[in-house]
Amino acid sequence: MDTKNILELKGRRKITVLTAYDYPIASILDKAGIDIILIGDSLANVVLGLESTTQIGIEEMLHHSKAVTRAVKNALVIADMPYSSYQINSQESVKNAKRFIKEAGCQAVKLEWFPNCPEVTKNIISSGIPVMGHIGLTPQTADKIGGFKVQGKDALTAQKLIDQALILEKLGCFAILLECVPSKISELITKRLKVPTIGIGAGVHCDGQVLVVNDMLGLFERYTPKFVKQYTNLSEIILKAVQDFKNEVVQGKFPDPEHSFTIKEEEFKKIHDA
Repeated sequence: MDTKNILELKGRRKITVLTAYDYPIASILDKAGIDIILIGDSLANVVLGLESTTQIGIEEMLHHSKAVTRAVKNALVIADMPYSSYQINSQESVKNAKRFIKEAGCQAVKLEWFPNCPEVTKNIISSGIPVMGHIGLTPQTADKIGGFKVQGKDALTAQKLIDQALILEKLGCFAILLECVPSKISELITKRLKVPTIGIGAGVHCDGQVLVVNDMLGLFERYTPKFVKQYTNLSEIILKAVQDFKNEVVQGKFPDPEHSFTIKEEEFKKIHDA
């Protein structure tokens, strides 16, 4: 799967996107036929236990991106550019984006909208790196847009989102992620754009949908956004397995003969202390 394939899916079928941060999960997602695997900066929250995505740096993102790309054979792999890699010093953005392609083996990067986003996006695309845009709720700058809440709920802010989407498309983004946007606004944007929209908390009208894999698998219990559908609860399953292990060890039931190794009796008798 490449960006051209993703563009061709618009109007043909919905696009599936999930995050992954390690080899085992990425391998499963790829086997399941997920179209796009995103190494999200949500890594900061759901894997590393940090409070904000702004706290994760490029080295951590590269480390986990390499693990994901080792596993993936079919899906398009996109890495989130962490906050410090393109918003703090925009002049370093192209160099940092290239690291995700050359060092980690990703095929594209994702940028959240911020005041200097058009210039940074243009520079990265001009360097030959495909970019997925991200508008609406932008967690890296949530403190500047009123916090973690739905964006575009009035005509003025909705128009800003439409304008941002059109700007990013014109700059050459191959897809645009819409986060926490009213369904009607997402539908309008999706119809206006020639490139696919990927929604998260943005309704059914987007060209595709993304979720954080730890959320949909029940592996992150600190909080659950309204837009998350939990398809299973692996936390409960893992807890039960760990409790069973603990009990069997304490009771002397594990390891049993099936999980132990043997030595021939004649060899054992040769040992002086036996």
